[in-house]
Amino acid sequence: MNAAIQTQSEIQVTDLRPTPDDIRRDTLIGLARSPKRLSSKYFYDARGSQLFEAITREPEYYLTRTEIALMEARIGEIADAIGANAHVVEYGSGSGLKTRLLLEALADPVAYTPIEISRSALVGSVERLSEEFPAIEMLPVCADFTKPVALPMPARTAQHTLVFFPGSTLGNFTDAEAVILLRAMRETLCAHGSPEQGEALIGIDLQKDPALIEAAYNDAAGVTAEFTLNLLARLNREIGSNFDLHAFRHRAFYDAIEGRIETFLISQREQVVTIGVQQFSFAKDEPMQVEYSRKYTDAGFAALATQAGLAVSKAWDDPRHWFGVRLLHPID
Repeated sequence: MNAAIQTQSEIQVTDLRPTPDDIRRDTLIGLARSPKRLSSKYFYDARGSQLFEAITREPEYYLTRTEIALMEARIGEIADAIGANAHVVEYGSGSGLKTRLLLEALADPVAYTPIEISRSALVGSVERLSEEFPAIEMLPVCADFTKPVALPMPARTAQHTLVFFPGSTLGNFTDAEAVILLRAMRETLCAHGSPEQGEALIGIDLQKDPALIEAAYNDAAGVTAEFTLNLLARLNREIGSNFDLHAFRHRAFYDAIEGRIETFLISQREQVVTIGVQQFSFAKDEPMQVEYSRKYTDAGFAALATQAGLAVSKAWDDPRHWFGVRLLHPID
């Protein structure tokens, strides 16, 4: 058997996912803020990952199908711009649909390292991809990609590293947080070869009709609301909080000044939530922020990249300019 070919049983997951203590600490810090805040990175337990995949199939949620159609139409150009023999490092593997398009198009990719906080989503994605791409070494890492992650080294030397970050996830961070994450990407690119040989391929949701954007985060079937409330169910299970899921409701609206969706869980009544000995009082109608989703302009995204030591070298948009894919390279 070719040494580069792995069976599913040979795939080893590097497990660096957050512990319950990490989740408890982040939750306590967030609930002590004003307004209260929970981290969106904890949406993705097994149930949360399933619900997000369901969201992408709702008719109002244009983002995934628009990005996939864009990649299908332009993947040849994208692969040519990236070049051969890449170690592909994906931040947040999800279902792997966009990954499959990329790996099929690239010339002789050496290895694939998805970094995903949900172990179930990670394992499921890698098992499927390993069957389809047996010659690509699979090196999955279960971790929070918002923090520095040491990459496993492929058995075969890669010519360059490609960080793949599709799906507009960058928009879930504040601008300051996004710059920190982009800088971490740059460090990853520069740590495994000369800076000019690394690149990042990032999906961004673009500014458009606010009504279209708001509908995507308030689907009529209520799947997004269930997804948001599942965060509370996860916290109850993993850190012993006592959130009453029936006492909160989902609300998402587009802030045109900030250029982003802001998602909240609204307290339906006066209530007290406990985590261990800590108590947190909620007033009736008090909002608790759980997610941002930035919608970018070209100038705004380029400015963020520049702050992080990156520059946009190639850009692709869908025909309606709803969604974009950007290729970035490190700069001095």
